[in-house]
This record gives sequence, C-alpha cells and structure tokens, in this order.
Amino acid sequence: MDESTESFRAPAETTVFQECPPAVVAARESLASTGVHLMPAATVRAHFGSREEEWARFATHWEDLSQDRYASARGTCRLRRYGQFSLTPATGELTQLPDTPFVQPDSSNPLYVDVDRHFDPLTTAFVADPLLRSVVALLGHVVGALDSAACWIAKVHPFRVVARAGGEGQPTPEGRHRDGVTLVSSLLVGRNNAIGGRSSVFAPDGPELLSATLDEPASLLLSDDRRTLHGVSPIRPLDPSQPARRDVLVTTLTPA
Repeated sequence: MDESTESFRAPAETTVFQECPPAVVAARESLASTGVHLMPAATVRAHFGSREEEWARFATHWEDLSQDRYASARGTCRLRRYGQFSLTPATGELTQLPDTPFVQPDSSNPLYVDVDRHFDPLTTAFVADPLLRSVVALLGHVVGALDSAACWIAKVHPFRVVARAGGEGQPTPEGRHRDGVTLVSSLLVGRNNAIGGRSSVFAPDGPELLSATLDEPASLLLSDDRRTLHGVSPIRPLDPSQPARRDVLVTTLTPA
C-alpha cells in the first residue's frame, strides 16, 4: 500500500518536550517503580489539548474494522486492524512500516505463540489522524523510563470486542498474559451498553498491582510488559436484549 512508508511529523509541542509535562513525569515514575500507571481521561485530554469533537472523530475509525477470524474460531466476536510504525522520540518522526503478519514471541500470549496472524491493515484515514500520532508520541516519551532506544517499533491495534444480546465478549480470551514487548498500553475509545471489562495488571508471581474499569474515553492504562501480566474481564450487555461493545486502541513499543 502506498501509505505503508509514509512519514509524519507531529507539531513539536506534542512530540518533543523541552520540559517534561507533569502527565509524562507521573507516568514515567509509576512505570519505573511499580510497572503500571493509569492516566485518567481528563489528564490525557488536557495533555493533548484536544476537544470533544476530535475524540468523536477519532472514534469513527472503529466503525471501519474487520472481523478477527482467529478470535472467531475460538468463539470471541472481535473486530480489529493492525499496523506497525517506527518512532524516533527525539524528532517525533513516525513512519508507517510495510504490512506484515502479526506474530507474538515465546513466553507471551499462550493462544498464539509463533502463529502468523494476518489482519487487515490500518486505513489511510486512521494513519493520518492527528490523535493517533499524538498517542504514539506520548508513549515514546513515557517508555524512556523503561529503556533507552533511538528508535522504537510501535505496533498499533484498534480493537472492538462485541457481546451479543444475552451473551458476553472476551477482550482477553487467553487470560493473564504478556505481549512480549517493552511497553503495552490500552486507550479506551468508547463503550456502549457494556458492563464489565475490568482491566487488571499483575506481578508475575500473582499479586494484583492495579485494577480499573476504563469507562471514560481517553483513559489510558500503561504497563511494563517485561515484568507484569495483564488481562481484561468479559463484557456483558447492560440491557441484555441489545449487544454491547468495547472499543480500545492497544499500542505496544519495543526497541527497533
């Protein structure tokens, strides 16, 4: 695809910080000490200086996702797309990489270790959305608390999990797991008619480090994937006669 090698540079104030903003400082400190951090929606919105209409526009990309046939084979109704970028935090340059299958390494997701999964690529409109670039740029500055790298690989997964009327939807059918990366993040984009979907992060030996239901769009959960496990409880319809959905953007970073 033509957009697979397109580069973007967001405005300097959203990518290259002369002085580290409080939101980034707090996230870096939490990740370095406990391995997990929850950034409230109000903090995320204030950091980006974004308006309600910008988030509403961003959410429309979730209406253009494709069926995840691998999840369907296991009884989970999930829609998604997938793409990769290279990110240079020092300059804010974000370059989309060619489309490749998604493969998770050993000691990560037990359902799909070393399985080539082919997903539809990110749309051109989604890749060009300023909020996507702002989110990835923020993660590039936060991840510096965990490791130093001149360039990072950002893997971007917009997800929609659906619970049919009277049923449930499984955001993480694999249970507690790692993604085999350095930083894993989950940004809530929207929920509709849904209860449940509680996100939890655990120490490798079992204790819960943080548990929260992301219920306000722009809530951002971050964790050090090398020393934690994470999972999300099922969602169910609040009105059992209607389906429920949970839309998130999962973005992971690893050194290039």
